[in-house]
Amino acid sequence: MNKTNKKKLVILLVLLVSLCFISTGCTKTLIDKNNKAVKNEVTGQNLTENILCKPTNKETIKAYEKNKVKLDKLPDCEKFTVTSGKYEGLWTTFLIKPLAYILILLGKTVNSYAISLILISLIIRLLLYPVTKKTAMQSELMKKAQPELNRIQNKYKGKEDQESMMRQSQEMMAVYKKYNMNPMSGCLFSFIQLPLLIAFFEAVQRTPAIFEDKFLTLQMGTTPVVGLGTSSSIAYLILAILIGATTFFAFKMNMAGNTLDDSMKSMPIVMTGIITVTGILMPSALGIYWITTNIFTIFQNEMVKRSKKK
Repeated sequence: MNKTNKKKLVILLVLLVSLCFISTGCTKTLIDKNNKAVKNEVTGQNLTENILCKPTNKETIKAYEKNKVKLDKLPDCEKFTVTSGKYEGLWTTFLIKPLAYILILLGKTVNSYAISLILISLIIRLLLYPVTKKTAMQSELMKKAQPELNRIQNKYKGKEDQESMMRQSQEMMAVYKKYNMNPMSGCLFSFIQLPLLIAFFEAVQRTPAIFEDKFLTLQMGTTPVVGLGTSSSIAYLILAILIGATTFFAFKMNMAGNTLDDSMKSMPIVMTGIITVTGILMPSALGIYWITTNIFTIFQNEMVKRSKKK
């Protein structure tokens, strides 16, 4: 990817994140009179002020009432619908509330909000399969084009004048055309994945039924970094390891065959580190979501790889 395409990618990502928050009712952390985040004393979780429905945990209720949050006007989570509460903007109305409603509805059906989150994650990935499959196929095509792209790069190595750079770009585009590849297609799923991650974060943080639930001793709303100091520390440690491991392999498979300069070859390790650190600072439910999508990506890429060999 040349410098121009990199700049375009950064601009598009910034615009995408900005669009996600236009006219929204984003998650607001509950603050006490000393301007500090209010925590559930039992789970260590930072509580959300603008929750969508009533909590049931006694400690959580006590924390909200102590900080003068009116719970009586909120519906029970089991009775929550997409029309509950006031209008909070396009983002909340058309994505957060419907997602929270589906998670609650399916959670009641399977008797686990964690299993509900996993199933919804898989359903979304199946719906997006045509897009993600195309990205995986591009990686396989890139492997075939790699020798030709390497020859072009070596041919123009050290030449930084505008004419040489233009010729290099034209020759590389000819190779992309020959193998029917789009160098930007690998970024397409990133544009979809980012708002989905934000949406799941919002839905989890604003829905007590979800963040109060437990899964394999994990408190869904508690971050792994906090959970490591509890009696379930081993479960949170395993969650953190799985976030890192699945992220690394998913990135590695997605980038297989891509032409990268020396400064970009460490990207899988760097991105794995960034996402792992982010993952342990976010609710465990988000870690479960991320691991689920990574495992789906790994299996999908393996299937595409095997189909290409036949």
